[in-house]
Amino acid sequence: MDISFINRLSFKQARLTVLVGFVLGTVLSLVQITLDYASEDASIDREIRSLLEISHNPASRIAYNIDAELAQELTLGLLHSPAVIGARLSDNNNVTLASVDRLPAQSRYRVISDFLFSASRQFDDPLYLDHLPNDPMGNLHLDVDTYAFGSHFLQRAEITLVNGFTRSLLLSAILLMLFYVSLTKPLVTVIGALASRDPRQPNQPPLACPPRHEQDEIGVLVQVANQQFDMVASEFSRRRVAENSLTRHLSELENIVAARTIELKASNLRLSRSNDELQIARSTAMDMAHARSVFLANMSHEIRTPLNGLLGMLSLSLDSSLTAEQRQQLSIAHDSGKVLVELLNDILDLSKFDAGQLELERIPFDLGALVEDTANLLSQNAAPSVELTCLIEPSFPAMILGDPTRVRQIVSNLLSNALKFTRFGRVDVRLSRHGDGIRIEVRDTGIGIAEDDQAKIFQPFTQAAAGITRQFGGTGLGLALTHNLCGAMKGHLSIESKVGFGSRFYADLPLPTHVPAPLPVKLSGRVIAVSPSDSGLAELLGSLLPGWGIEYQRYGLGDSLFGLNPDLLITDCPECLFGLRPAIEVPILLITAYGNFMPSEQVTALAPLQQQARPLARNALYQTLRRILQPEDLDTDELTYSDQASPRRARILLVEDNPVNQLVAKGMLSKLGYDVVVSGHGSDALEQLELHSFDLVLMDCNMPVMDGYEASRQIRQSGRWPNMPIIALTANAMPEERERCRAAGMSDYLAKPFRREELISLLDQWLPAARS
Repeated sequence: MDISFINRLSFKQARLTVLVGFVLGTVLSLVQITLDYASEDASIDREIRSLLEISHNPASRIAYNIDAELAQELTLGLLHSPAVIGARLSDNNNVTLASVDRLPAQSRYRVISDFLFSASRQFDDPLYLDHLPNDPMGNLHLDVDTYAFGSHFLQRAEITLVNGFTRSLLLSAILLMLFYVSLTKPLVTVIGALASRDPRQPNQPPLACPPRHEQDEIGVLVQVANQQFDMVASEFSRRRVAENSLTRHLSELENIVAARTIELKASNLRLSRSNDELQIARSTAMDMAHARSVFLANMSHEIRTPLNGLLGMLSLSLDSSLTAEQRQQLSIAHDSGKVLVELLNDILDLSKFDAGQLELERIPFDLGALVEDTANLLSQNAAPSVELTCLIEPSFPAMILGDPTRVRQIVSNLLSNALKFTRFGRVDVRLSRHGDGIRIEVRDTGIGIAEDDQAKIFQPFTQAAAGITRQFGGTGLGLALTHNLCGAMKGHLSIESKVGFGSRFYADLPLPTHVPAPLPVKLSGRVIAVSPSDSGLAELLGSLLPGWGIEYQRYGLGDSLFGLNPDLLITDCPECLFGLRPAIEVPILLITAYGNFMPSEQVTALAPLQQQARPLARNALYQTLRRILQPEDLDTDELTYSDQASPRRARILLVEDNPVNQLVAKGMLSKLGYDVVVSGHGSDALEQLELHSFDLVLMDCNMPVMDGYEASRQIRQSGRWPNMPIIALTANAMPEERERCRAAGMSDYLAKPFRREELISLLDQWLPAARS
């Protein structure tokens, strides 16, 4: 391999060495020249001073004798010096006795000499006699040309630099030759040997080491190269073996791939057929799901329409004058119809879970009031010997965020279940804070549930044992729906139960606080309670009254009350009143079971006596205590509705095609004090709106001629009644029905069959000035 001269290591090494030597020699030459310059500069002054010292005595005598001829000879003699270019001798009166000069020498190097030593120098020697040193005789002045000295200095400097450069060249040539022989030549030999080898040959002969280089770097390089050749040969051998093995494996793999490809083709064919079958099954399932939704909607509509008429007529009949036997028979029929409605609602709600159509609201509501209202509504289902109590911790929030309808379902299902299976003892509904959410706890002292049966009670149409359905009734849907509702709210439903000792259901829901608990207005007074220590009334009063500022104390049923002077006595023991009244004269508040109020003649005999049914609501208890303990604080805002001015009569347009439902709705509205006009379909309703003025429209959705959706759209599009409330009355309880009604322009939605309380609530919302 041919390497250019300037790229050889010998040249690079020599160049670097010579460069260092040249720089060092140049520096040393410059140092020598500098010293020579300083010496030459000093020698100029030295020589001229010596010349002046020689000429001093003769010049002094000439000046003393004022001999111009001798002065001329002396000055001409001084010009014989190469450096002197001018001489002038004057006496003590500064009269020139002799003055001579000549031109300085010229040369191309004079500029450098003048730069180093200056062009000329002047010297003055005061003249005096040795025996008269203080009497000046005159002055000898010399002009000196420095080039005479500078030229000698420049010649020596030139010789010094030339010698240094010559030595550097000789050193470069010698080093270059030495480096080539000792370094470049053996390396080129090794490189040539490497370049001449065939890299494809696995077995390479070892490289020969150049003579006299076995122990230096070149010898080590040759040794390492030979080791690499041995390793390459070994690696070639291993790779050849691996390639042979890989070739065998590739051949086997090709055979396996070919077999697997045949299997995959068969599997793909089967998978394609399965996909076709799955697609058909999916299409069939979607058709079935759609058909089920349509069936449920139709079933809901077809069942709810006659149920609305049935329950409405029964409700209207119960408001009329009846014998006790007739009232009992109609009440049983009405309760049975409500059970049928609840069963239908549970089935529809479960179908919403299966279809993924359940939607949850997130609005503020008063959970405490909701629990108390639900418990009050269900208290009629409690056995006479069962004490129903709502225990809400005083610090519970006034408002929380969530879906009040679904929370009411949870409370209603749990409470209904507890009341159904409890014949003696207590049923408590407890509200408390739990972490960042709330806890709804329902306790009962009923029959309890075996541990093995607790897991399956949350399954639809399942109860703990087969005999429970025969003994207590029920479908087994309530707890399943409650469990699903808790899961939909990201909550959890759990149970603790033991056979014969009752059950505890915990519904933990992550519902955040919207408005914290308010601070109640403090009351004053002393209240005592006569009740067992384990009663719900005692626990309720003990948690509420101290926080309201009331002094409270409980006594047992057999304790004597003589000598006590409270402001109010509260008890849940009617049979104890006749023993209590002789011992105490203060007002008595009797808490009784639903429908077990004392007859008026007994109330008169025990006066002053007030009665309230359990469960005892917080607000009702607070207002009762305020009326009894602080009657002077009541104002006109707390008068009963009967003391206020009578409301105006609102005019309502009822659009309904079913004659029975017309009678039911009209009967309910008439008893509530509203004027009702009935239309059989949407077109007739539009004509009635053109002819008369109405405050609200109750609109059925499915009617002949023109349905309620189209009628509502035309009412809104006309622009004549933009603020007219339109309430949808529909037997379709599916979730999409509410959106369909809103899209048509309706203001609200009421599903059939509806209770009178639900109708009143809607009318209070949309006709607040026309409440009855």
